[in-house]
Amino acid sequence: MNSENARIQHAAGRREFLTRSGFGLGAIALADLVSREDAHAAQRDRGVLGNPHYAPSVKRVIYLFMSGAPSQLDLLDHKPALKALHGQQLPESVRRGQRLTGMSGNQASIPLVSSPFRFRQYGQSAAWFSELLPHTSQLADELCVVNSMYTESINHGPGVTFLQTGTQIAGRPSIGAWLSYGLGQENESLPAFVVLITKDKGGQPLGAHLWGSGFLPTRHQGVLFRAAKDPVLYLGNPNGVSRDSRRLLLDRLRQLHEHQLASTPDTEIQNRIDHYEMAYAMQSSVPEATDLAGEPQWLLDSYGPDVTKPGSFAANCLQARRLAERGVRFIQLYHQDWDHHGGLPTALPKLCQETDQPCAALLKDLKRTGLLDDTLVVWGGEFGRTNYCQGKIQTNFGRDHHPRCYSIWLAGGGIKRGSVYGETDELGYNVARDGLHIHDLHATIMHLLGIDHERLTYKFQGRRYRLTDVHGNVVPGILA
Repeated sequence: MNSENARIQHAAGRREFLTRSGFGLGAIALADLVSREDAHAAQRDRGVLGNPHYAPSVKRVIYLFMSGAPSQLDLLDHKPALKALHGQQLPESVRRGQRLTGMSGNQASIPLVSSPFRFRQYGQSAAWFSELLPHTSQLADELCVVNSMYTESINHGPGVTFLQTGTQIAGRPSIGAWLSYGLGQENESLPAFVVLITKDKGGQPLGAHLWGSGFLPTRHQGVLFRAAKDPVLYLGNPNGVSRDSRRLLLDRLRQLHEHQLASTPDTEIQNRIDHYEMAYAMQSSVPEATDLAGEPQWLLDSYGPDVTKPGSFAANCLQARRLAERGVRFIQLYHQDWDHHGGLPTALPKLCQETDQPCAALLKDLKRTGLLDDTLVVWGGEFGRTNYCQGKIQTNFGRDHHPRCYSIWLAGGGIKRGSVYGETDELGYNVARDGLHIHDLHATIMHLLGIDHERLTYKFQGRRYRLTDVHGNVVPGILA
């Protein structure tokens, strides 16, 4: 026993020696990081920038993500030429030898297929909208419709990851995490980044890496609000534990963490302290923020009949407005099941019925409360759909993945309202004018928030990273 105690003491002494000598260089570096962290503790809620690089146009973002890739040709990008060529083969002059996905690349026939839905022009911009968007189309003068988005991703996993993190490889910080890191919190009782997912939807799975912090400090990751009695997991106190008891426990735990931090300089220890304090604050702020009972009936009615169903897209849109007015920096909504390789004429109207009225109601609600002037709202998926039919043409046909062009819309502060940006060729297969890449979208979103996307970086494994990697340009054509 004595020899074992001696061995343990020797090992502990050696660790201490290494920390103070050879490995002390690393400790010095960590201590420097911690001291800088402490020096900026007073402005922790303002993010690493302290202040934006220049005057922002907006304070927050609400991203309405339609996971699975909605068909732009059946919603926003009207192509009457497809009707005249319906059933004919995709011309090689249009395809230009470009690869198809594995799901339609082996088809002997690649027949063009027109939209079965009627289109009309709306607003001063004369933007085209499908009959499936009767509510959104009425707000054409509030929107900037982009018909020239494009990406390199051809499958859902990399595609969604690319749009959320700026790379197709999982593990990098999400856009919400970057904004939290750069700008910090507006409300010390609510996280800067909140995620809402429509309940009970199928389609492609959504992983936590999409709202993760990657190599950024973990306190910047998104917080998932669930449609449940406890919106945030493990937030409530166990039975028999009072709020005063929780406060006492956290105070003592903080003392232990600070003691550990003094001897082991590690910024993640400080992040752990922050997590516990935020969780304690959210015990009272989250129930209040997620309680829709106080909203007037006329407002509930404007979001549609699903608004009373917890976790519905309509309820999440109303929740997004409530979070926006309470200072949440980045609010990410996910609505799944837009992946229509078959059955598009039947499935797409159902998806639009779930989302069209709530999207329009959210914009009207933000405008009513004055929030639209300093909020950016983005709607869209990870890529588009093909102008040809997957498989044989049939009444209930489907469209394959198409990364070369697709449509999104934006609204709110700093956006050129009542406009259409970009154009595709007459068959809706390639960008014909003013292409807008995902990196460009990210750069422009950050610009609207007052951030120079090339200057908000984080050093990791010897390299400085940013959301847009080494790409991206702000797009003046969509700015007011």
